[in-house]
Amino acid sequence: MCETCGCGGNQQHQHHAHEDEAAHRRAHELGLPHEHHHHDVPNPAVAIILKENDRLAERNRGFFLARKLLVLNLISAPGAGKTALLEATFRAAQKKFCCAVITGDLQTDNDAQRLRAAGGPAIQITTGTACHLDAHMIQHALEQLDLDALDVLFIENVGNLVCPTLFDLGEDARVALWSVTEGDDKPLKYPQIFQSAALTVVTKSDLAAATEFPRAAALAYLRQVAPQAEVIELSAQNGAGLEAWLGWVEARLAAKRARKFH
Repeated sequence: MCETCGCGGNQQHQHHAHEDEAAHRRAHELGLPHEHHHHDVPNPAVAIILKENDRLAERNRGFFLARKLLVLNLISAPGAGKTALLEATFRAAQKKFCCAVITGDLQTDNDAQRLRAAGGPAIQITTGTACHLDAHMIQHALEQLDLDALDVLFIENVGNLVCPTLFDLGEDARVALWSVTEGDDKPLKYPQIFQSAALTVVTKSDLAAATEFPRAAALAYLRQVAPQAEVIELSAQNGAGLEAWLGWVEARLAAKRARKFH
Protein backbone atom coordinates (compact mmCIF):
# COMPACT_ATOMS: atom_id res chain seq x y z
CA MET A 1 0.00 0.00 0.00
CA CYS A 2 2.60 2.54 1.08
CA GLU A 3 5.78 3.17 -0.89
CA THR A 4 7.20 5.41 1.84
CA CYS A 5 7.56 2.75 4.53
CA GLY A 6 8.00 -0.14 2.09
CA CYS A 7 4.96 -2.17 3.06
CA GLY A 8 3.74 -2.66 -0.49
CA GLY A 9 4.50 -5.43 -2.94
CA ASN A 10 6.91 -8.11 -1.73
CA GLN A 11 8.55 -5.96 0.93
CA GLN A 12 6.77 -7.41 3.95
CA HIS A 13 10.08 -8.66 5.39
CA GLN A 14 11.31 -5.05 5.51
CA HIS A 15 8.17 -4.13 7.40
CA HIS A 16 8.87 -6.53 10.23
CA ALA A 17 12.49 -5.45 10.49
CA HIS A 18 11.48 -1.78 10.66
CA GLU A 19 8.72 -2.50 13.17
CA ASP A 20 11.14 -4.39 15.42
CA GLU A 21 13.71 -1.60 15.12
CA ALA A 22 11.16 1.06 16.03
CA ALA A 23 9.88 -0.95 18.98
CA HIS A 24 13.45 -1.47 20.18
CA ARG A 25 14.16 2.25 19.99
CA ARG A 26 10.93 3.06 21.78
CA ALA A 27 11.74 0.55 24.51
CA HIS A 28 14.98 2.41 25.16
CA GLU A 29 13.14 5.75 25.27
CA LEU A 30 10.55 4.48 27.74
CA GLY A 31 13.01 2.44 29.80
CA LEU A 32 11.06 -0.74 29.09
CA PRO A 33 12.45 -4.28 29.38
CA HIS A 34 13.49 -5.63 26.02
CA GLU A 35 15.91 -7.91 24.27
CA HIS A 36 18.65 -6.92 21.84
CA HIS A 37 18.42 -8.46 18.39
CA HIS A 38 20.47 -7.89 15.28
CA HIS A 39 18.57 -7.52 12.03
CA ASP A 40 19.65 -7.05 8.44
CA VAL A 41 20.12 -3.44 7.44
CA PRO A 42 16.79 -2.23 5.95
CA ASN A 43 16.41 -0.93 2.42
CA PRO A 44 18.72 2.13 2.25
CA ALA A 45 16.03 4.40 0.80
CA VAL A 46 13.61 3.49 3.59
CA ALA A 47 16.35 3.90 6.20
CA ILE A 48 16.97 7.44 4.93
CA ILE A 49 13.26 8.24 5.16
CA LEU A 50 13.07 6.96 8.74
CA LYS A 51 16.21 8.87 9.72
CA GLU A 52 14.83 12.11 8.31
CA ASN A 53 11.50 11.47 10.04
CA ASP A 54 13.28 10.97 13.37
CA ARG A 55 15.08 14.30 12.89
CA LEU A 56 11.81 16.12 12.27
CA ALA A 57 10.16 14.27 15.17
CA GLU A 58 12.85 15.53 17.54
CA ARG A 59 12.17 19.06 16.29
CA ASN A 60 8.47 18.54 16.99
CA ARG A 61 9.26 17.15 20.43
CA GLY A 62 11.33 20.19 21.37
CA PHE A 63 8.61 22.50 20.09
CA PHE A 64 5.97 20.71 22.16
CA LEU A 65 8.18 20.72 25.25
CA ALA A 66 8.82 24.45 25.01
CA ARG A 67 5.06 25.03 24.92
CA LYS A 68 4.33 22.45 27.65
CA LEU A 69 1.88 20.89 25.23
CA LEU A 70 1.07 17.24 25.91
CA VAL A 71 0.92 15.22 22.68
CA LEU A 72 -0.58 11.73 22.55
CA ASN A 73 -0.45 9.49 19.47
CA LEU A 74 -3.45 7.12 19.26
CA ILE A 75 -2.83 3.98 17.19
CA SER A 76 -5.23 1.14 16.48
CA ALA A 77 -6.69 -1.08 13.80
CA PRO A 78 -9.53 0.45 11.75
CA GLY A 79 -12.80 0.56 13.68
CA ALA A 80 -11.31 0.12 17.15
CA GLY A 81 -12.97 3.30 18.40
CA LYS A 82 -10.37 6.08 18.26
CA THR A 83 -12.81 8.69 16.99
CA ALA A 84 -15.54 7.65 19.44
CA LEU A 85 -13.09 7.93 22.33
CA LEU A 86 -11.99 11.38 21.20
CA GLU A 87 -15.60 12.52 20.80
CA ALA A 88 -16.28 11.45 24.38
CA THR A 89 -13.05 13.12 25.49
CA PHE A 90 -14.01 16.44 23.91
CA ARG A 91 -17.37 16.39 25.64
CA ALA A 92 -16.06 15.35 29.06
CA ALA A 93 -12.80 17.33 29.22
CA GLN A 94 -14.19 20.86 28.87
CA LYS A 95 -13.59 21.72 32.54
CA LYS A 96 -10.36 19.72 32.81
CA PHE A 97 -8.13 20.70 29.88
CA CYS A 98 -8.31 22.25 26.41
CA CYS A 99 -7.57 19.84 23.59
CA ALA A 100 -7.51 19.46 19.82
CA VAL A 101 -7.06 16.57 17.41
CA ILE A 102 -5.04 15.98 14.27
CA THR A 103 -6.63 13.03 12.54
CA GLY A 104 -5.31 10.98 9.63
CA ASP A 105 -7.15 8.89 7.04
CA LEU A 106 -6.41 7.77 3.50
CA GLN A 107 -9.54 9.52 2.24
CA THR A 108 -12.45 11.70 3.49
CA ASP A 109 -12.64 14.16 6.38
CA ASN A 110 -15.43 12.22 8.10
CA ASP A 111 -13.58 11.85 11.40
CA ALA A 112 -12.68 15.54 11.58
CA GLN A 113 -16.32 16.45 10.96
CA ARG A 114 -17.44 14.14 13.77
CA LEU A 115 -14.89 15.63 16.16
CA ARG A 116 -15.79 19.21 15.32
CA ALA A 117 -19.43 18.35 15.98
CA ALA A 118 -18.36 17.08 19.39
CA GLY A 119 -17.03 20.55 20.18
CA GLY A 120 -13.30 20.53 19.55
CA PRO A 121 -10.81 21.77 16.97
CA ALA A 122 -9.94 18.99 14.54
CA ILE A 123 -7.52 19.06 11.60
CA GLN A 124 -7.83 16.35 8.95
CA ILE A 125 -4.76 14.99 7.16
CA THR A 126 -5.71 13.01 4.05
CA THR A 127 -2.76 10.76 3.31
CA GLY A 128 -3.83 9.29 -0.04
CA THR A 129 -1.91 6.01 -0.21
CA ALA A 130 0.22 6.48 2.91
CA CYS A 131 -0.85 4.12 5.71
CA HIS A 132 0.57 6.28 8.51
CA LEU A 133 1.18 9.85 9.60
CA ASP A 134 4.73 11.18 9.74
CA ALA A 135 6.49 14.01 11.55
CA HIS A 136 6.46 16.32 8.54
CA MET A 137 2.69 16.00 8.15
CA ILE A 138 2.26 16.92 11.81
CA GLN A 139 4.46 20.01 11.43
CA HIS A 140 2.21 21.36 8.68
CA ALA A 141 -1.01 20.51 10.50
CA LEU A 142 0.17 22.51 13.53
CA GLU A 143 -0.01 25.68 11.43
CA GLN A 144 -3.80 25.38 11.45
CA LEU A 145 -4.17 25.26 15.24
CA ASP A 146 -4.10 27.91 17.96
CA LEU A 147 -1.51 26.11 20.05
CA ASP A 148 -1.48 28.80 22.75
CA ALA A 149 -5.06 27.83 23.59
CA LEU A 150 -4.28 24.12 24.01
CA ASP A 151 -3.16 21.88 26.85
CA VAL A 152 -3.38 18.54 25.02
CA LEU A 153 -3.01 17.58 21.38
CA PHE A 154 -4.30 14.17 20.32
CA ILE A 155 -3.06 12.62 17.11
CA GLU A 156 -5.49 10.08 15.69
CA ASN A 157 -3.25 8.02 13.44
CA VAL A 158 -4.35 6.15 10.33
CA GLY A 159 -6.08 2.88 11.23
CA ASN A 160 -3.21 0.40 11.03
CA LEU A 161 -1.33 -1.57 13.69
CA VAL A 162 1.94 -1.86 11.76
CA CYS A 163 3.09 1.17 9.76
CA PRO A 164 2.29 3.93 12.31
CA THR A 165 4.50 2.09 14.79
CA LEU A 166 7.54 2.91 12.68
CA PHE A 167 7.11 6.67 12.60
CA ASP A 168 7.91 8.84 15.60
CA LEU A 169 5.81 12.01 15.44
CA GLY A 170 7.43 13.78 18.38
CA GLU A 171 4.66 12.64 20.72
CA ASP A 172 5.03 12.31 24.47
CA ALA A 173 3.41 8.89 24.49
CA ARG A 174 1.64 6.38 22.34
CA VAL A 175 -1.76 5.00 23.22
CA ALA A 176 -2.79 1.66 21.69
CA LEU A 177 -6.51 1.03 21.29
CA TRP A 178 -7.81 -2.52 21.06
CA SER A 179 -11.53 -3.29 20.91
CA VAL A 180 -13.21 -6.34 22.39
CA THR A 181 -14.68 -7.02 18.94
CA GLU A 182 -11.17 -7.82 17.64
CA GLY A 183 -10.70 -10.91 19.77
CA ASP A 184 -8.17 -11.73 22.44
CA ASP A 185 -4.91 -12.28 20.53
CA LYS A 186 -4.16 -8.86 19.01
CA PRO A 187 -1.09 -8.38 21.28
CA LEU A 188 0.37 -11.68 20.09
CA LYS A 189 -0.15 -10.79 16.43
CA TYR A 190 1.03 -7.18 16.69
CA PRO A 191 3.35 -7.07 19.72
CA GLN A 192 5.37 -4.01 18.70
CA ILE A 193 2.60 -1.46 19.07
CA PHE A 194 1.65 -2.77 22.51
CA GLN A 195 5.30 -2.81 23.56
CA SER A 196 5.82 0.78 22.42
CA ALA A 197 2.59 2.14 23.94
CA ALA A 198 2.53 3.78 27.35
CA LEU A 199 -1.14 2.86 27.69
CA THR A 200 -3.45 0.25 26.16
CA VAL A 201 -7.12 1.20 26.06
CA VAL A 202 -9.44 -1.80 25.68
CA THR A 203 -12.41 -0.22 23.93
CA LYS A 204 -16.09 -1.11 23.43
CA SER A 205 -16.20 -2.80 26.83
CA ASP A 206 -20.00 -2.56 26.71
CA LEU A 207 -19.89 -5.23 23.99
CA ALA A 208 -17.67 -7.66 25.92
CA ALA A 209 -20.53 -9.94 26.97
CA ALA A 210 -22.18 -9.92 23.55
CA THR A 211 -18.93 -10.81 21.81
CA GLU A 212 -17.94 -13.31 24.51
CA PHE A 213 -14.64 -11.49 24.89
CA PRO A 214 -12.26 -13.71 26.91
CA ARG A 215 -11.00 -10.92 29.15
CA ALA A 216 -8.63 -12.95 31.34
CA ALA A 217 -6.92 -14.56 28.36
CA ALA A 218 -6.71 -11.25 26.49
CA LEU A 219 -5.05 -9.43 29.38
CA ALA A 220 -2.69 -12.37 29.92
CA TYR A 221 -1.60 -12.14 26.28
CA LEU A 222 -1.04 -8.40 26.69
CA ARG A 223 1.07 -8.94 29.81
CA GLN A 224 3.01 -11.61 27.96
CA VAL A 225 4.25 -9.19 25.30
CA ALA A 226 4.10 -5.93 27.29
CA PRO A 227 4.35 -6.63 31.03
CA GLN A 228 4.84 -2.92 31.77
CA ALA A 229 1.63 -1.85 30.01
CA GLU A 230 -0.92 0.31 31.76
CA VAL A 231 -4.45 -0.76 30.85
CA ILE A 232 -7.79 1.04 30.91
CA GLU A 233 -10.99 -0.76 29.91
CA LEU A 234 -13.45 1.71 28.48
CA SER A 235 -16.73 2.23 26.70
CA ALA A 236 -17.17 5.50 24.85
CA GLN A 237 -20.89 4.68 24.55
CA ASN A 238 -21.84 4.34 28.22
CA GLY A 239 -18.90 6.21 29.73
CA ALA A 240 -17.46 3.33 31.75
CA GLY A 241 -13.76 3.92 32.25
CA LEU A 242 -13.86 7.44 30.82
CA GLU A 243 -12.87 9.10 34.10
CA ALA A 244 -9.88 6.77 34.39
CA TRP A 245 -8.83 7.79 30.87
CA LEU A 246 -9.21 11.49 31.62
CA GLY A 247 -7.29 11.04 34.86
CA TRP A 248 -4.46 9.34 32.98
CA VAL A 249 -4.28 12.23 30.52
CA GLU A 250 -4.35 14.80 33.33
CA ALA A 251 -1.51 13.03 35.13
CA ARG A 252 0.56 13.02 31.95
CA LEU A 253 -0.19 16.71 31.44
CA ALA A 254 0.88 17.57 34.99
CA ALA A 255 4.13 15.65 34.50
CA LYS A 256 4.80 17.48 31.23
CA ARG A 257 4.23 20.86 32.85
CA ALA A 258 6.58 19.95 35.68
CA ARG A 259 9.45 19.19 33.29
CA LYS A 260 12.16 21.81 33.03
CA PHE A 261 13.11 23.02 29.59
CA HIS A 262 16.82 23.63 29.00
